[in-house]
Amino acid sequence: MIPSSKLLAATLTSLLLMVGCADDGDDGQDGAPGPQGPPGEQGPPGDSSVGPMSLTIMHINDHHSHIPAEDFDYDVSSLALEETTESGAPITEVEVTYGGYPAMVTLFNTLASQNDNVVKLHAGDAITGTLYYSLFKGVADATMMNQVCFDTLVVGNHEFDDGDIGLADFIDSLDASACETPTLGANVVPGPDSPLVDGYLQPYTIIERDGQQIGIIGIVIAQKTSVSSNPDPGTEFLDETATAQQYIDELTAMGVNKIVVLSHYGYDNDLAMAANLTGVDVIVGGDSHSLLGDETFTNLGFNTVGDYPTVTTDAAGNQVCVVQAWEYTHLMGKLDVDFDADGVVTACSGQPYMPITNQYVYEFSDSEDRVLGSVDAFTVTQALTADDEIVLTAPDLTTEQLLEGFNEQVAVLEQTVIGASAEILCLERYPGQGRSTLCDVSETYERGSDISNIVAKAFLTVTPTADIALQNGGGVRVDVDAGDYTIADAFTLLPFSNTLWTLELTGRQIVDSLEEGLSNTLDAGGSSGSYPYASGLRYDVDASASFGSRISNVEINPRVAGTWQPIDLNQIYTVVVNNFQASGGDGYNTLGEQAAAGNFVDTFTEYAQAFIQYVEGLTANGQQLQKLPLDEYSTKSYIGTDGCDHSTTPDCTGF
Repeated sequence: MIPSSKLLAATLTSLLLMVGCADDGDDGQDGAPGPQGPPGEQGPPGDSSVGPMSLTIMHINDHHSHIPAEDFDYDVSSLALEETTESGAPITEVEVTYGGYPAMVTLFNTLASQNDNVVKLHAGDAITGTLYYSLFKGVADATMMNQVCFDTLVVGNHEFDDGDIGLADFIDSLDASACETPTLGANVVPGPDSPLVDGYLQPYTIIERDGQQIGIIGIVIAQKTSVSSNPDPGTEFLDETATAQQYIDELTAMGVNKIVVLSHYGYDNDLAMAANLTGVDVIVGGDSHSLLGDETFTNLGFNTVGDYPTVTTDAAGNQVCVVQAWEYTHLMGKLDVDFDADGVVTACSGQPYMPITNQYVYEFSDSEDRVLGSVDAFTVTQALTADDEIVLTAPDLTTEQLLEGFNEQVAVLEQTVIGASAEILCLERYPGQGRSTLCDVSETYERGSDISNIVAKAFLTVTPTADIALQNGGGVRVDVDAGDYTIADAFTLLPFSNTLWTLELTGRQIVDSLEEGLSNTLDAGGSSGSYPYASGLRYDVDASASFGSRISNVEINPRVAGTWQPIDLNQIYTVVVNNFQASGGDGYNTLGEQAAAGNFVDTFTEYAQAFIQYVEGLTANGQQLQKLPLDEYSTKSYIGTDGCDHSTTPDCTGF
């Protein structure tokens, strides 16, 4: 482990890095990436059994176009800070800035300079998920990645979201600098008309360090990529384990006895795959966004799912080291592996590193945030970096400048028109509330919000595995005016950093969830933002009834592709919902219980991005945003808390 003070001193020197791609020549490594062509084009293997060696693998995964640093809340109530809020109350919480590519470049460079035989890996899902992808289509991601200069990347399922051509364009962007990053996909078989047939993907690469060869095989999750992304027709994805074994055997026959599977397959799947392989030494994973580590992270409020590294065995009983590095450039994993002269793993160790800055923001008053002064900032830094995994890291200046260049373009590009609205789309939480700033209350009196129903339909449309969509009314923030619709408009409509999750729920659980959304306001005194909207689902609401009897006559029309039928309380349906709601937010306890049990799939599609994709799809088909047909509104009828029926009485006043 690296003492925080040592890393801090080293980070200061990294600010002198040359412009452009980080050069492996300065990181203590010997040799360069070996041949990356298809198996038939590999050069002759070297002597990979020249003695024991130690290898350092530095890795990230699933950054999903999260390029800048982000922040988390940190409890400082026990630190007795000198500064106070405007009212004189002690500061109990600060925002900690962490991760992001500028800090990550410094961290990679610093640790690489302190270790021998370094390999830098990215385990996939580099793109899609934020405005940086919406606007730059992978160019911004490739630019940031080339500052790290990864030795190789395995494609993730989201690399196929814009079809095979989208992936090909992203790889072209990666190859546009002096940094060469081979892109792997051993179990990807491009269709005959796919642009990927032109040598974009290799099954493996061979990297030489200290005169010895390390074979790295790339595997992407097959079924999920086929059905939840958008690969070209004819592009196939082979069985992950069988494919990995095929290339392990091929590399072993070539004399390569140190084998890494770079896997975008998920943590649990990686453990199962390891047990069924023979000859694998290390699995560096992605896809499941798994945080591995100790109580350092749980004490900060993050959920770990296993040890870093997780040590298991292959089918022959040999040791296998399995790692993953969470998500969104929040941290980097550093794995140290010792091999004997026969290439057998004798030990593996390491930990994740989370880079932070020493700028801490706190709420001074309801209208003003401030940055902690130097004395209190030092106190907070000392508390955080008492754990080796948390490291004060100066952002790399070159990478910051490149990022600022993209940010300047964002201000212009976010005004890009992606479609139009044919009419005003009213915002409302519950029918008749009068929240809209563009519409008279009479326009939302019977069925509630226009735009919230459309948002739910958008989420259903862009999630092909889902039968229905649920959306809490408070997650949708503004009316939509008639006229041009821009990317900035979408992020104003849906401003939170939510992603879309899918859950398998029975009809009974769906009805219970609707009841809970209403109860959060009526019984728990919560926000009216919990009022449920849906697509592919509709129901009558009686807010004057008791809990359990407020939702009735529930009908379902999966994907709004057939006819409306009474919901089957025993049948299982796939529901797409934002992760706040899915985690039990706004009182949706049934959803939260399923999520807590791990019974969900995170699509990692941010909800604003999903709406952008929906609008772009309408535009491509010559359509505009407009009110849905009345039979698609989720609220069929509404009775307020006063028992007044909005369908028959024009002036009800109750919730």
